[in-house]
Amino acid sequence: MSARSIATGTISFGLVAIPVKMYSTTESAKSISFSWLHDKCQGRVKQQYYCPKDDEPVDRKHLVKGYQFAKDQYVVFSQEELKAFDAKATHSIDIVEFVPDEQVDPLYFEKAYYLGPNVGGDRPYKLLTAAMRDTGRVAIARYAARGKMYIVLLRPYKDGVIMQQLRYADEVKSFSEVPIGDIEVDDKELALARMLVEQIASDKFDPAAYEDETRKAIWQMIEQKIEGKEITAASSEEPQGQIIDLMEALKASLAPTDGGDSAERKPPKRARSSKKAESKASATKTRGRKRAAAGSDDG
Repeated sequence: MSARSIATGTISFGLVAIPVKMYSTTESAKSISFSWLHDKCQGRVKQQYYCPKDDEPVDRKHLVKGYQFAKDQYVVFSQEELKAFDAKATHSIDIVEFVPDEQVDPLYFEKAYYLGPNVGGDRPYKLLTAAMRDTGRVAIARYAARGKMYIVLLRPYKDGVIMQQLRYADEVKSFSEVPIGDIEVDDKELALARMLVEQIASDKFDPAAYEDETRKAIWQMIEQKIEGKEITAASSEEPQGQIIDLMEALKASLAPTDGGDSAERKPPKRARSSKKAESKASATKTRGRKRAAAGSDDG
């Protein structure tokens, strides 16, 4: 079954215009939502707006929008005035520049849409896709829709194009706000960490290998309730102790699990040194006793 487009538009740059269709990349029907009910009759309740100043509920037809410019002071806008704020929906995806793919950090990614060619746009659509893939560049464009001006990224995906909605720079917090300390990485720790990474490394990512376990469990509990069965909450796991020694934690992670505890097979280094010292001391005492015995025989 072919996907149904949710919008149409035109990719434009220079004298080029490519008619396209837009498709959703996600399936919203899989989400689980619950409704608020009245516990007395189990009827669905409706949200009600309340004015504490007049101490009365307010009907939607009496609601207006306002902007608070000072404490408890608002400037009110009519519906016509609010419409003036909306960016005119041109449905034109205007490419501003082409940049190297690796220059756009995924941190700026927001929603994504599939783009497919519309009537008459097959050949230029394919050419644009091939050109971006061949040059390793993606397109940065402006797109006005739903009353807003968006910055978007067009990138090749399989045999087509994805339009990735981006966040503006002032919408992304700086990582410099995150306290991470000033710690030097030890070479031995790094070597162990690399071994740990290689243990579970894969050459490609397969999203089909993962599923939402929480959603799956919720569906199972919903089905149980529909069948009239009672459900009980699973016991929470005990909090694990904080790992202080990174080296010991890495060594424990790298230890084999099928042949028993490596700590039992290989005693600690200190323990081995102590046994070696004890054996050496015992041998020294034995040699001393033999020399003493030999001396008494000579006398």
